[in-house]
This record gives sequence, C-alpha cells and structure tokens, in this order.
Amino acid sequence: MHMRYLLGVRLHQRDIWSKGSIVDGYSFSNYGGGQGRESLLDYHQVQVAMVKMKLLALLAMAMMPFYTLALEAHAVRQVATNHNVSCILVFGDSSVDSGNNNVLNTTMKSNFPPYGKDFFHSRPTGRFSNGRLATDFVAEAVGYRKVIPPFLDPNLKAEDLPYGVSFASAATGFDDYTAEVSNVLPVSKQLEYFEHYKIHLRKVVGEERAEFITRNALYIMSIGTNDFLQNYFLEPTRPKQFSLQQFQNFLLSRVYKDVQEMHRLGARRLIVVGVLPLGCIPLIKTIRNVQGCDKTLNTVAYSFNAKLSHQLDNLKTKLGLKAAFVDVYGMIQRAVTNPKKYGFMEGSKGCVGTGTIEFGDSCKGMNTCSNPDKYVFWDAVHPTQKMYQIIADEAIESFIKDFF
Repeated sequence: MHMRYLLGVRLHQRDIWSKGSIVDGYSFSNYGGGQGRESLLDYHQVQVAMVKMKLLALLAMAMMPFYTLALEAHAVRQVATNHNVSCILVFGDSSVDSGNNNVLNTTMKSNFPPYGKDFFHSRPTGRFSNGRLATDFVAEAVGYRKVIPPFLDPNLKAEDLPYGVSFASAATGFDDYTAEVSNVLPVSKQLEYFEHYKIHLRKVVGEERAEFITRNALYIMSIGTNDFLQNYFLEPTRPKQFSLQQFQNFLLSRVYKDVQEMHRLGARRLIVVGVLPLGCIPLIKTIRNVQGCDKTLNTVAYSFNAKLSHQLDNLKTKLGLKAAFVDVYGMIQRAVTNPKKYGFMEGSKGCVGTGTIEFGDSCKGMNTCSNPDKYVFWDAVHPTQKMYQIIADEAIESFIKDFF
C-alpha cells in the first residue's frame, strides 16, 4: 500500500457539487420575470459565488496530495519518536549500497553518469539507480536524513554517525563466495565494519548514548539476488556442491548466523527485504530469450522468499527480535505485469540504453529515457528511484504494523 493511502484523507468533488447544495438549490425562476435590477444583481452574485466555490474546490484538490503527504510524514515521524527509533543501519547488496563499492577494487560500481541523474544536483554517488534508494526514503520518513551515507565514504563526518549509515556492498550475497566472485564485501565484513562504527560512535556520543542508538536503530537487510544470478546460475562451484534446494537451505543457514551476530551487536528491530522476481529482470529476460517473466527463475525466487520469511519467524522466536519481511517480489511483479497500477508506463525494460542488457560499466555514455518515473527499472537490473520509493512505503507500513 502506498503511503498516500495510509491515512485515507480524501476530498470528493461530488460531495461539493451534489444536488441539493446551496448553489444547485438556488432558484432562478425570477430571472426575466419582471423583478428588475434586484433579481439581476442576485443572479450576478450567485454566479460570482459559483466561480469562487469552483476555484476553492480546485485549489483544495490541488493541495490535497501535499496536505496528505505532510500528515503521513508527521504520523510516521511521531511513531518513530514515540518508540525511540534512533537511526537506520543498512546491510546488503546493490539495492541498498549508497557508495561503499566506490572505494573497493571492483568493477561493480555506479559512481558515474548516467547513474544519479535525478539525485540531488544530478550527482552519481555509487547508488545503482537514477536517484535515491528505498533506504534513503525510509530514513527521510522517520525524520533524520534525506540520504543514508556509505560507511566507507572518506568524506563521512563524525557528526553524521548517530543518524545511521549503510554497510552494504553491491554484488554481494548471503554466501561469502558470491562476494568473492566480484571482490566486494561479504556480510561478515559488513558486520565487522558495524563493530568499527560502534567504536567511532562511542567516541562521538559516549558509551551510554551509543548503546541506546544501536539498540533502538532500525536495521535493514536487503540481499540474496546475487547468490542466484551471480553465483549459482553463473559459476560452476556451488552447483557441483549443492542441488538448488540444498543451496537455498545453505543460504538460510547463513541468514541465521548473520542475524544472530547482528543481534549480538545490538540489533533488536530488523526489516528483511525479499529477493526480486528474478525472471522479471530485463537482463535475465534477454539472456533467457523470453517475452514475459521467466517462470522458472521466478519460482526459484518465490520459493526462497517463502523459506526466508519462515526463517525470520524462527529468529524472532529464538532471539526475541522484532522483525518484518518486505515482499519486494510481489511489488515488482505487479509493477512489471501491470505498470499503470503504480503510475508507470514501462515495466519490461530499463531506462538506460536499450534497457535490455546495460548495467554497471556498460551504462557509461548511454542515453536515457526522458522520464525515468514512468519506468520500473533504471538499468537492465536495478529499479528506478520511483520504484524504490514504492518499496520504501511498503517497508514503512510493515515496520509500523509489525513492530508497534
């Protein structure tokens, strides 16, 4: 559900102009009936009143989206304040990497145009999109920052630490081997950097406040797609060791271990984002030579998400963790199959180049579509800022419902 529908604020034109209203009920029977100047004046006054009412109605309807969004933003921030949500701490892959890969010796980067085309000041930051990511929108919604900075950013300031950072690394996965293939940060390394973050945070705000911040933070984990696309279905190592079902179970064991470690380090509120519908990704459709979404790969993603959600329930019970699962699979599949539902026009290809094969380095020098907000995908793999905002709305609704 979109944020704009949460509070259900509406203004119906029909209610204003319904029959029996003051304007519609006014009788003009005297006009032209010998009542003279007074009747003509009354008619003129009514006409002026009608114009004024129409203008007020149009103005009210024009302003309503902004009024509604302001109410929603206030409501979300109030919930976050009431429950001491201190900051956002992010772990994962390219869906939530705000620029950590910029400083790594890897080809998996996006710190060049046309990435960042619609980011503030049209600046490429290392985000694999035209603008902000879902985690940026979540951070803004709870009232801290409009963007989540990468922890490895050499320009990161000490005063930014209390408001949250991202440890995510594009092309990584639950399986350390997935990260090894692309020379990026495995989850174990991201958790190690989290420990470093805590050390620096204590220096900035003191021991007690640092403990409060990490205990009351909202933790977000978005990861898993690369374990299949960059690992199991591309590299020969894991298929020789595991059947597909065994590999999924292996990944789930990694999830269990990673979340336990995250909990040990302070996590008490966790959002886990599921795997995309793999068969709906434009690049995969091109490789598989299918017109619609590839059903086989979608089945893999769907079944893994079901197991991941169940594993999260196990962790909630064992650790006393507040946790929510975000069904990004369902959102993107609906957006791809019925783009107009979310205000899109194109769900089958990306905005960059041909939209069918380009991502990362291959996007350099490529032209883009005129309006990315009409596209589900930015490049041939990653969603647009508009799609990420929709995902953020769902994540916010999930954590409010499940946590509070």
